Amino acid sequence: MNRIDTKFRELRTKGQKALLVYLTCGYPDMNTTEKLVLELEGRGVDIIELGIPFSDPLADGPIIQAASNYALKKKVHLPAVFSLVRSLRKKTQIPLCLMGYYNPIFSYGQVRFVSEAVKAGVDGIIIADLPPEEDSWLVSLARKQGLKTIFFLSPTSSIKRLKYISKVSSGFIYYVSLTGVTGARENLSADLRQNILKIKKYTQKPLCVGFGISCAKHIAQIFKIADGAIVGSAVIKVIRDNLGAKDLLKKVGRFVGGLNVRKKRVS
Repeated sequence: MNRIDTKFRELRTKGQKALLVYLTCGYPDMNTTEKLVLELEGRGVDIIELGIPFSDPLADGPIIQAASNYALKKKVHLPAVFSLVRSLRKKTQIPLCLMGYYNPIFSYGQVRFVSEAVKAGVDGIIIADLPPEEDSWLVSLARKQGLKTIFFLSPTSSIKRLKYISKVSSGFIYYVSLTGVTGARENLSADLRQNILKIKKYTQKPLCVGFGISCAKHIAQIFKIADGAIVGSAVIKVIRDNLGAKDLLKKVGRFVGGLNVRKKRVS
């Protein structure tokens, strides 16, 4: 069984929800990214999203855009990302998802990308700018090799779209909590609960909420209604604010540890 499926099954058995954290590969360097994954696993993170640096990350706000540009200047591309995953797999079995954009994958070659991802130990892929119907062949290829393909729903998704994404997304469904790009927000959307409950009428797949999640209060709210919370920009900001600090790992770890709110399943 895929590690993502195993993790959600384990959490449901315990009556718990999932904490997912996004890291930009190579920010500030690949060695630190690897150490951060291990640090965050120790702080109770359930799934790690490894961001593939890209020059035009249209779904991302300024914090992740800057991190991606920083990594690109250090020549962090797909081969380095796969090397990172292979190295991590010698030390941990935490579920790992690659999150990125279609252009680098298309340029690399879909068959080559899926094959190397699976061999390295990647569990799922999240392609921010790829609607599943635009490359159903890639989705099929990934599934045949046990690689989960995770797709998005948003506040503006129609019922027809909701049903379609619920059918084709595997591993979990990524719910974008707001209309806009990634980045910490002070408050969650007022219609979040209503939208989550609507989606849950049509699927029993795990539903995780991302975009704008930045504090323990947000996560506690999400855990009451969804299966997981995804934190990205808020973590990248802590890394940015501590670049060059000897205790960067501990500071990021403490911040994420403070987000690790566990709630009994009520949805």
